[in-house]
Amino acid sequence: MRGRTVADDVPEARRRRAARLLLARPLLVAGLTDAETYRLVRAYAAELREWFDRETGWQVVADAHTVRLVKLTADPHDGTHPARDPRSRTPFSQQRYVLTCLALAALERADGQITLGRLAEEVVTGAAEPALAAAGFSFALDRRERRADMVAVVRLLLHWGVLRRVAGDEEAYLGAGGDVLYDVDRHVIAGLLAAARGPSMIDESTGPGRLAALTLEVVPDVDDARNRALRHRLTRLLLEQPVVYHDELSEAERAYLTSQRHALLTRITQFTGLVAEVRAEGIAMVDPEDELTDVRMPAEGMQSHLTLLLAEHIAAGDGVRVSELQRRTRELAVEHQTYWRKHATDPGAEVDLVATALEALRALKLIRVKPGADPLVLPRPAIARYALAAPTIREPAARRVGTDKSERSRETAR
Repeated sequence: MRGRTVADDVPEARRRRAARLLLARPLLVAGLTDAETYRLVRAYAAELREWFDRETGWQVVADAHTVRLVKLTADPHDGTHPARDPRSRTPFSQQRYVLTCLALAALERADGQITLGRLAEEVVTGAAEPALAAAGFSFALDRRERRADMVAVVRLLLHWGVLRRVAGDEEAYLGAGGDVLYDVDRHVIAGLLAAARGPSMIDESTGPGRLAALTLEVVPDVDDARNRALRHRLTRLLLEQPVVYHDELSEAERAYLTSQRHALLTRITQFTGLVAEVRAEGIAMVDPEDELTDVRMPAEGMQSHLTLLLAEHIAAGDGVRVSELQRRTRELAVEHQTYWRKHATDPGAEVDLVATALEALRALKLIRVKPGADPLVLPRPAIARYALAAPTIREPAARRVGTDKSERSRETAR
């Protein structure tokens, strides 16, 4: 938790700080979370619960062991902010998501303690279920890469507080020469799922639509309920999305935002400290303290520097091919080789570097990528802030030439 100031002792500021902490990390676990942070959020749990329920429709569930902000996502198909390995920051693949679900299912049935080896065996057994096999999924521990997938899942569960390490080290398990013992926290497991309906209520025949069905909220066909649903959705978008573009909203959402924009933005600003940046194309809630984001730009490091430079390049035109960005990256790697990592100039390094940069720009809603053999990267309005403009040099008035008499008279009068 950051150092406190005098202003932090004001109740409104402390409540705002509690809201920000819960937005930044929607699951807080006693003993795992900083003690001062946990006490602060627990102290304001009732006020947080009331505000989030009214403005977003999200629940706040708090007890002596956990505080959980149950965030129903505004877009269940948004893949721009994936789960990541807490150590390597590698985004989760589809396989790792499936393994996470299988691991949680196994831990629900497990004893109070379990080893990594035993958990992995349970996951392999679960992966052999006919429904997963029919979907083309399979998993075995026959290679180091597969064990690395299992370790990444366990690290995420440790980060959430589902598991607590008792003895051992995951690196030893990777080398197939050791094991790790964990305590299992079922209380945390019980609060993980954020859904409008329980999975048992979803018809399996729904197929790929089951994810959307989990988060589907039924809105009664009355004006008050419709307006409340619109307020919830727009507030969720403004809190979760880097930018809310008007052309992404429905006609009803645009009409509500137009009529209620001032009140909506004022409530968010007062409660969270976020500041609204309103433009013709949309709205961005800016965080002056740069805490409530998982993707920062600009930031320190070679990859962030490259991402910023490519953003400038993309902002300067109406669209650019990925191959052109890769060519530009090769040039930049040579230009900045004194400061960048040595591997940036390796043949082929530009492919992964550009892919990582585009991933960040998509997450920030600064670009749109049109698929193809050589994908086209299209700038979105918010990227204009990263465009470079030619400097304007203003000549002092006394040195201007060709000034008419009336202009000189006004200058003299001043």
